[in-house]
Amino acid sequence: MSEDHLSELRFDSLELHESIQAGIRDAGFEFCTPIQASTLPIALKPGDVAGQAQTGTGKTAAFLIAAYQRLMTSTVDTGKTRQPRVFALAPTRELAVQIANDAEILGKHTGLRIGLAFGGTDYDKQRKALEDGVDLLIGTPGRIIDYYKQGVFKLDFVQVAILDEADRMFDLGFIKDIRYLLRRLPPPDQRLNMLFSATLSQRVMELAYEHMNEPELIRIEPDKVTADRVRQAIYYPANEDKLPLLVGLVREIGEVRIMIFVNMKREAERVQDVLEANGIHAAAISGDVPQKKRLRMLMQFQNGELPVLIGTDVASRGLHIPDVEYVINYDLPQDAEDYVHRIGRTARAGASGNALSMACETYAMSLPDIEAYIGHKIPFANYDPADLPEIVKPKQRPRKPRGGPRRRPGGGEHNKHRGRQRSRR
Repeated sequence: MSEDHLSELRFDSLELHESIQAGIRDAGFEFCTPIQASTLPIALKPGDVAGQAQTGTGKTAAFLIAAYQRLMTSTVDTGKTRQPRVFALAPTRELAVQIANDAEILGKHTGLRIGLAFGGTDYDKQRKALEDGVDLLIGTPGRIIDYYKQGVFKLDFVQVAILDEADRMFDLGFIKDIRYLLRRLPPPDQRLNMLFSATLSQRVMELAYEHMNEPELIRIEPDKVTADRVRQAIYYPANEDKLPLLVGLVREIGEVRIMIFVNMKREAERVQDVLEANGIHAAAISGDVPQKKRLRMLMQFQNGELPVLIGTDVASRGLHIPDVEYVINYDLPQDAEDYVHRIGRTARAGASGNALSMACETYAMSLPDIEAYIGHKIPFANYDPADLPEIVKPKQRPRKPRGGPRRRPGGGEHNKHRGRQRSRR
């Protein structure tokens, strides 16, 4: 990892509780990143912050350190059971889990309890943990509202409110849920409020000014929307050349961590099947994959058991997976901002990385908007169709049974009933 992305501000120069400094040392942090150096002195006053920075620049650690400091230097009587004093909302399950993992490291010596609430799995387990009492509540809006309405916890004692990837909250349609929850917290001037995002649109700033206490806006290189250390290139394949080109590129890249982005879940499955059939171990992650399986796949990708992860845009935000060397846009995204978030999976925290994209016949129309958004042309990469590998066609996936009751074979009254059903249609 490169260190020239760091500021000159040392963590040990900040007036932080010793238990927090111990967690920072455990995490291996010595110098702040620019977003940390700009926001922590404000949040530690404490003052509200709305921060924008490129992905992978340390936003999570910034808001967790400030939150821990607030809790360790103040006392609140929440009654017999611990109630959340830090309230952190994330747009996706994966990001919520990742924030909690970072919170475990940074808060190891604080004695504070962390609780997770996200959909898709572990409903009773999560509920039990929250009923037992937590100091930090981290989760996605839907599951948190579910538990809140059941009275599993109270929000009356929240001292720190955090919104992470706020622009993505809008994209996923969570704004009504967010407002519902924020209105049930103590008034903005009675808590520390922090909002972080890779992009701060006008609608996000309206949310900030409505639910925060005169936040200070911090932008770190907002005009440089793509990381300097991402080497970008674009191919212009015919649609029939895309899969052979992809197989050839992955083989040429070799044994490094690769993320491949597609626009449709069905295409993610097709790409996975083709790569597997051609000797490349890969797995597709999308919103339909069960939560436990998604987390297992992410863990395998992080520890190197799975070299290639294929994702739709549900996987493009908020994931901090170290040492992703290549991002391949098999499909160009139809939203220019999604291009930035996708390639932000590589070149994180000062490292370098590569982003290869395919402007095929179907999605090439997105390229002008992407180049206008990032402010430059993406360098052209050539290939010779004659050099593309012959690919092995995968076996056809078994068709999933359609929903509804199964029809039993046989005649008699059952078939007469079916006949009457058909006659009514």
